[in-house]
Amino acid sequence: MVRLTRIYTRGGDSGETSLGGGTRVAKHDPRVEAYGTVDEANAAIGLARLHTTAEADAMLARIQNDLFDLGADLCTPEEPNPKHPPLRMTQAPIDRLEREIDAMNERLAPLNSFILPGGRAAAAHLHHARTVARRAERLISALMSTEKINPLALKYANRVSDHLFVLARHLNDDGKQDVLWVPGKNR
Repeated sequence: MVRLTRIYTRGGDSGETSLGGGTRVAKHDPRVEAYGTVDEANAAIGLARLHTTAEADAMLARIQNDLFDLGADLCTPEEPNPKHPPLRMTQAPIDRLEREIDAMNERLAPLNSFILPGGRAAAAHLHHARTVARRAERLISALMSTEKINPLALKYANRVSDHLFVLARHLNDDGKQDVLWVPGKNR
């Protein structure tokens, strides 16, 4: 566990922050943008959880914990023979997400159009969280083009946004309460 005894350190007052290994970088560094956006997705999921119960809430709680793991992975650059092995994403949480997606998807009404974010409150919040997760995924992808990172980090980000989409549909009465896009409706 991480022990936080002091919240402010004044270390970031000059526009820099420390990565997991202690390296100082600008707060606008692409790595910080990526894990900061993962944190933003986590906060959006927290809002959605205000409107969920039981199985959906348990799935989201696991995802929130995984997102902290993802942030820890992203904030620690890869280095050979580290003194303390960093926390890295593994295949297991990706497999769990896929199993949950498949189970929920079996019950969903077929899609006949794109879905507008809305329906029930939990679903609307999950659609918002999904868009933030997709932005995190794009930032992780951009980071991968310039730095070596764990490829499972990107894979998890991709799968979590899929999961949030399917869970939103599930919470919208298995798709019956989805708000469908009607192309050109207001012309």
